[in-house]
Formats: sequence, structure tokens, C-alpha cells
Amino acid sequence: MENNELQAATAQNYQLEFKGEGSAFFGILIVNWILTVLTLGFYYPWARAKQLQYTYSHTTLNNESFYFSGTGAEMFKGFIKLIGMYLLFIVVYGLFVRYAESPILAVLVLYLCIFAIIPVIIHGSLRYRMSRTSYRGIRFGYRGDRRELMVQFFRDVLLSIVTFGIYSSWLSMNLRSYTHRHMRYGNIEFSNEAKGADYFVLNLKGGLLTILTLGIYSFWWQKDIFNYYIDNMELKQNENRIKMHSTATGGAFFKLLITNFLLLFFTFGIAAAWVEMRTLRFLFSHIQMTGNIDLSAVSQTEAAYNDAFGEDAADFFNIDLI
Repeated sequence: MENNELQAATAQNYQLEFKGEGSAFFGILIVNWILTVLTLGFYYPWARAKQLQYTYSHTTLNNESFYFSGTGAEMFKGFIKLIGMYLLFIVVYGLFVRYAESPILAVLVLYLCIFAIIPVIIHGSLRYRMSRTSYRGIRFGYRGDRRELMVQFFRDVLLSIVTFGIYSSWLSMNLRSYTHRHMRYGNIEFSNEAKGADYFVLNLKGGLLTILTLGIYSFWWQKDIFNYYIDNMELKQNENRIKMHSTATGGAFFKLLITNFLLLFFTFGIAAAWVEMRTLRFLFSHIQMTGNIDLSAVSQTEAAYNDAFGEDAADFFNIDLI
């Protein structure tokens, strides 16, 4: 009891902000698009690195910026590996079409191959992205075990299939919980207490109310999902903690998403850069962090990792990392 009272007395607020501007990001996107077209797509890894560098450098915690040190050269190596994997899949598909004489079987095998590497992609991408992210000169890291993640992933997918998709809520939350609790910032550990049962109920309620309100409740449903993600995240350093909490409301999500839609519609998509920046500003402005961890006393514990194949593959397959 006394220890809890002492922690409450010493608790402080941490200010998390995003300060990116649509005009600056638009300039980056235009240059990236032109160079990617002129190089027949080979500039894309450098384009991706520049976008991440801008986004991270304009994200601040207590007015100090994060830093993404990944480079286009590292991502290009991963990009080449990704192309090789893609060509291999095409060859496998072609062999099945030719010798099995069954296009349906060939498509099934192709999808199974892609599906089988999803946990490998998630593992590799997190190792690279976390290793290349730093704050106050201290690297982040990911310590998950690839084999352990694969076993959990395939088990949960099988359970989702036999339950006709019902277990997918547990699959999603188990994956989020596993990856988060293996993340580090120096000697600070991350954790996520999200539960599949809670997430299932949240989505069941959201889906039913969205149908009954002819789609209007979908904005509040998105708010509920965002709040659930954030409210279950925590940082730990021995006995010290930083607890995260979302203050987002359904009305605020409604205004954000409707305005984003109108901006994209009336500018024929040109406002995409502004939409992405204002969305990030909105999300970060509704995250509160309170605790008693001294960020200036964090020590370096994580090693560098420069294989960007997982990062490139996650981007290609549009796999959400965090």
C-alpha cells in the first residue's frame, strides 16, 4: 500500500506528440514518386526510408525526437531478396499449373506459401524496425523467438479455421501481446494485456451496432478499437511503470475521418500527404502516458540488426507491425 502511494506521488506525465506537416511530407512523396518511376521501381527502398525518417524525426516524447537510422541501401538489399522470393513463388505457381494441370491447386499452393512466411516477415520486420529506431541515443529492440512465434501463429490460425473465424480475435490479440512483450527500449520492457475475449466482445458489439445504425457507429467502433489497443499497453523498468491511456472519442474520430474523406475526394487524392499527417497528429494527441520511469537513466541493451528483408516484405504485403 505504501509503495503504491509512493509511486502515485512520484508519477509524472510524458508528452507524446507528432509535429509533421502535410506540405513537407507532400514534397517528400512527390520526389519519391518521380524517382521511383524514373528508376522503374528500384528507388522505392530509398523512398520508404525517407518517409520513415521524416515520420520518426517529427515524433517527439517530452520534446525530444525519435530517430530512424535505417537506410535505403539496407532496404534495397531486402528489396532484392523480396523480388527473389516473389520470382520463386511465380516459378512454383507455374510448375503446378503445368504439371498438376490444376490452376485452382496452383493458386492454393501460392497462397499457402505466402501465408507460411507471414510470421517470418513479422519477426524479421520487428527486429529491423526496432533496431533502427532510437530515442535519446538509446536503441529499441525486439527479442522474440521466430520458431516460438510461428508455433503460436499457426496454432491460432488453425483454431480460427475450425471455429469459423471466431477465434481470430484471440489470434490478433495473442500476436499483439507476444510481439509487444518482446520489445525493449534499452532496459525498459513493453507489455500488452489485451485479451482475445475482450476484443471479440468489442468487435461483436461494434459490428452489430454498425449494422443497426446503417454504418454510423463505425466511427465509434474504430475509437473503441484504438482505445483498447492503447489502454492495454505499458512500459516496465523493474518496479517502475509508464501506463498508456487513450482520450479519443467517437465524435473526434467522426470529424477526423469525414474530413479526411472530403479532403481526398475534392482534391482527387492529392491531399493524401496532409491526411496522413493530420491523422498521426490526431492519434498521438490522444495518447496519455503517466508513470515514474526516468527516461534519462535508461541504459543501452539492444544490439544493431541490419537485415531489412522483413521490413520490405511487411510493407509489400501491407502487414501492420504494431
